Amino acid sequence: MSERLQKVLSAAGICSRREAERLIEIGEVSVNGETVRRLGTKVDPEGDRIEVAGRRVRTKRPHVYLALHKPRGCVTTAKDPEGRRTVLDLLEGFRERVYPVGRLDYDAEGLLLLTNDGALAYALMRPGGVPKAYRVKVKGTPSPEALDRLRRGMALQGRALLPVRVRLESRGETSWLALTLHEGRKNQIVRMMQAIDHPVRRLRRVSVGPIRLGTLPAGRWRALESGEIAALRAAAGVLEGRARGQEKGGVLDARAGRPLRPLRHGRRTRPVTQA
Repeated sequence: MSERLQKVLSAAGICSRREAERLIEIGEVSVNGETVRRLGTKVDPEGDRIEVAGRRVRTKRPHVYLALHKPRGCVTTAKDPEGRRTVLDLLEGFRERVYPVGRLDYDAEGLLLLTNDGALAYALMRPGGVPKAYRVKVKGTPSPEALDRLRRGMALQGRALLPVRVRLESRGETSWLALTLHEGRKNQIVRMMQAIDHPVRRLRRVSVGPIRLGTLPAGRWRALESGEIAALRAAAGVLEGRARGQEKGGVLDARAGRPLRPLRHGRRTRPVTQA
């Protein structure tokens, strides 16, 4: 069965679909020895030889799903031109190639999902998709009118935002807010808080859809359990189910096809309770 080339690259865990489109346009992708630059080109992932930057793409690979507690001072990219620590640097002992689902800003912390399941990642990142919950520490105490601006759906630089669920948890010189968003524009929470004159002092994501951060320590990661994967797929509206038995809980060694040995205490942690 033929599929769009960018979808095949994303499903193979090479990169996101948008990045795959960029690689195609700049001539980094070839099919059966011929460079492809046209978006929408269809290929047979079972029979065609697909290469990115001269390296063959494995189109048959198990899907894996990780939850990471991203610490502050860490970038949500595979590589950083400034040499800063990236989220992939934190995946000690993990051999499968994955990429982050969405982003968390450099100074933000909390739950970040990583996977090589391009279809699920795409569904999770689309606006209006699964809710993402945050705890935010801000300067001062926002007034009821300021909070209502967030709830109604404010605009930033002429672009309307979706309504935000917000609850004031504490008040004082600094206050804690509970926020739930259905989109993830760049620096969105920081910019919203600046717009209502209450700058962010600390920002932590505590859940993505049914997956919670729980007690997962900063800088540590864990594999999602099969029930969590099913719940996440249902929340994202990904309905194709268990294609070729790929959606398995636990971490896989892509080269041996076997689960990796448990890492030393403190690296792999117990599952986090679902929402």
